[in-house]
Amino acid sequence: MRTRSRDLSLPVRRDFIRTAAAAAVALPWVGSLGAQTRITCRIAHSEALNTPMTDAFDKWAAALRERSGGRIDAQHFPAGQLGNYTQLIEQSRIGTIQVTAGGPDTEEAVAPEIAAAGGAPGFIYQDEAHADRVLQGPLAADISAAARRKTGVEFVAYGEVGFRHLLSKRPVTTLEELRGLKIRVPELRIWVDFWRRLGANPTPLAYAEQYSALSTGVIDALEADYFSIRGFKWGEQARHLTLTHHWFLPKAVRVNARWLDGLPADLQRLVRESAREAFAEQRRVNRSRASDALADLRRAGITVHELAAAEKQRWLAATQPLFAEFGAKSAETKAMIDKIISLRA
Repeated sequence: MRTRSRDLSLPVRRDFIRTAAAAAVALPWVGSLGAQTRITCRIAHSEALNTPMTDAFDKWAAALRERSGGRIDAQHFPAGQLGNYTQLIEQSRIGTIQVTAGGPDTEEAVAPEIAAAGGAPGFIYQDEAHADRVLQGPLAADISAAARRKTGVEFVAYGEVGFRHLLSKRPVTTLEELRGLKIRVPELRIWVDFWRRLGANPTPLAYAEQYSALSTGVIDALEADYFSIRGFKWGEQARHLTLTHHWFLPKAVRVNARWLDGLPADLQRLVRESAREAFAEQRRVNRSRASDALADLRRAGITVHELAAAEKQRWLAATQPLFAEFGAKSAETKAMIDKIISLRA
């Protein structure tokens, strides 16, 4: 396993980004392996250690090295070692790293139609089977093509962290109990709008700041999947988990398109095919282990609450207007939302 240590300092990160940016326009090889070219592939993301996503990246990196006969030097940097989530997304676009992972909702500003495939504006995916019909079917090619045109990355595969839920310092099982709750949200407008519709007080914060923000009272709650809550130990600061299933978040495996296009044809094929294989297995593992992760949270002393069916309908009704509002961003966005909804069972 080639996972790097976690003790990179901030100055080292900045130096890496600066020097790598200067090399981003270079061809994607760094040395020779006999008569062959050795190609560097830096895989960096912010997923927690010991999660299905990070484990899948470990296996994929190993497969790239082995199945390329050493021609691809795949280096794996998990848990934010080379920057925070926003920095890694940008680095993948300009090519200072070759691969990262992130929710398609990140593209809200530049390509809202892609964000719709990432769960925007909430409650759009019925279940995992519905997500598969969207992200593993013909529509996935349209999403990746849009990402290439507008962001410079190709979505070669999708992992997932599953549905997101509400982790809070006090019990929340009704809209009344949610009202005014200071909840951390990603630094994206649609997340702010979603929680405001529900009466909460959304607070945009960087992903890495959530533990300290809970401990200092900057926020009272956050929303995340079981594996991230367990991996980042947020439950040490907030002891109530409400199973809301409000947002299914796929994680696009984002490969810099210019780097990918510069590979020999056989290696381009290897990158795409091995990614699809590795993350099909990741999705299977994620789903099979979700109940175990939830059980671990219970054993850690977190109280788990269910939303009553009638209450869930109230949450759905409160956020329903966001479909029209978000769809109004562009004709492509409305069309994507309509296509996703049409694939419901």
